Amino acid sequence: METESEPYIRLATLRQLHQVVADLNTARSLADTLQTVADGVIAGLGYELSAVNLVRPDGDLVVAAVGGSAGAEALMAGRVGSRTSWDRRLSMGDRWGDLRFIPYTEGWVLDDDDVPQWHTPGPAPRFADEWHPMDRLFAPLYAAGASGGELIGVISVDRPRNGRRPGAWGREALQMYAFHAAIAIGNARLRANMQRALLRLEREQQALRASEESFRQAFEYAPSGMAIAEMGGDQHGRLLRTNDALCRLLGRPASAMRRYSFSDLVHPEDIGTLLRTSAEGGRSELRLARRDGSYVWVSLRNSVVADAADGPRFLLTHVEDIEERKRHELQLAHRASHDSLTGLPNSAELRARLGSRLCGTPPLPGGVEEEPAVVAAQADPGGPGGHLYGFDEFEAFGSPPAPGGVPFDSHVHTVPPNEDSDVDDGHKGLAVLFCDLDGFKSINDRFGHHAGDAVLIEVARRLTNGVRDGDTVARLGGDEFVVLADGLGRADAQDLAVRLRNAIIPPIRVDGRAVRVGASFGIGWAGCGMSAEEVLQSADQRMYVEKRSRSKERRRAG
Repeated sequence: METESEPYIRLATLRQLHQVVADLNTARSLADTLQTVADGVIAGLGYELSAVNLVRPDGDLVVAAVGGSAGAEALMAGRVGSRTSWDRRLSMGDRWGDLRFIPYTEGWVLDDDDVPQWHTPGPAPRFADEWHPMDRLFAPLYAAGASGGELIGVISVDRPRNGRRPGAWGREALQMYAFHAAIAIGNARLRANMQRALLRLEREQQALRASEESFRQAFEYAPSGMAIAEMGGDQHGRLLRTNDALCRLLGRPASAMRRYSFSDLVHPEDIGTLLRTSAEGGRSELRLARRDGSYVWVSLRNSVVADAADGPRFLLTHVEDIEERKRHELQLAHRASHDSLTGLPNSAELRARLGSRLCGTPPLPGGVEEEPAVVAAQADPGGPGGHLYGFDEFEAFGSPPAPGGVPFDSHVHTVPPNEDSDVDDGHKGLAVLFCDLDGFKSINDRFGHHAGDAVLIEVARRLTNGVRDGDTVARLGGDEFVVLADGLGRADAQDLAVRLRNAIIPPIRVDGRAVRVGASFGIGWAGCGMSAEEVLQSADQRMYVEKRSRSKERRRAG
């Protein structure tokens, strides 16, 4: 119940609060502002202890100022609490508007976390609203004061002088003070940033004036591309000036370059890289468009300068042609994953492509008839038994996920057809055709390795021409080839094997003579729960069964 003197007490407190809020705007630096915020809680809100915890760039919070206790300041100042622990605190307890109150009955779970804290021992409360020494009250600070904004810090308070938990008016006062404190801290940061920017700008201007002619000559006659672009504003990134080397590199005249920004010229896939580079000291490698529509790989390096008239800042961009290096890197990557003789994917690349389709969890019996939610429950997508893949994993095979697969989240199970049934049920899967050439050894023995290599190259060409654009033809080694073909039924796979065998049989011209090889195919099926090696071994075994089942005459080379 309010007493007659309470309105007067509130008015006196309001005057104090007005004064401490006014003091927030008189601090001359960020450090002064933070200490003023901490001291204002003591002077204007009736608490005996306060701490200002400021969010660092890495997200954790550091105790930046302490008010009311020299001992608490010595213990806590400069110590850091993790963002995880703070988020836990701000999600607990009672919500008093933007404030967070954690009573001692709940706060004991926080005693051993890494947030710096100070508590004065005392007796248990004697009445309902008495403040307990282990009670905690936090006032979050948000950017621009808005509660929906970015968290920039937290004010923690302790030991109300009247010994009671704050009522409605006290809560409102603390919340209002936190609002103004956040604005004051934001303004102090802006002032500090502006002062640093002004000092840096002044130094850059002085250096620019001292070397203006040298800069002009270095810019114009640099052997690599140079550009000056606007920084900030509606025209951010627009090219103001380009040197001759950049114009030659992109095949565009200087007058035309002034109509563009780098964002207009960059490859669509590299726009994110460019945006991350548009800052002082930013560096990246990306592709820029030439006038003829082709793209060239370049290295961009940015620095900030100011014009001679103390105007706004600009981006000075150095553009280096790295097309040859990129081409060399791509060639090395291609050599590591492709057969040097035939140009087909090699054994390692084959296993990588095959393994990308397989997870460690086999599909449930029934395949497509099972509910996706049931299948998902059988596998932990983040664990060792299963994993998630976006649909771009299927780009290596050029076709959408097999209809027989059962999706959970982004992964689609690869399900082999039922080979125990004599009836083709129309199920589509990932077929693995293992091909071994018949009669190849005799060609090597009779005509030499040069002839054998020519045969392998021609067989690789014929196999590649005989499959769809999205299928994979790989050379496993020697005279063994493997074809991965997604979205095939059992009959489709048999037809494909026949077509490929018929494509290989015609004579091959080598050094003016015609030679022939045959081919034996084994058809295996990939399925989740299998490893790539198991899939290849299965297809290999079936190939040998097929090879033995054919007569010796049909397997002879022509």
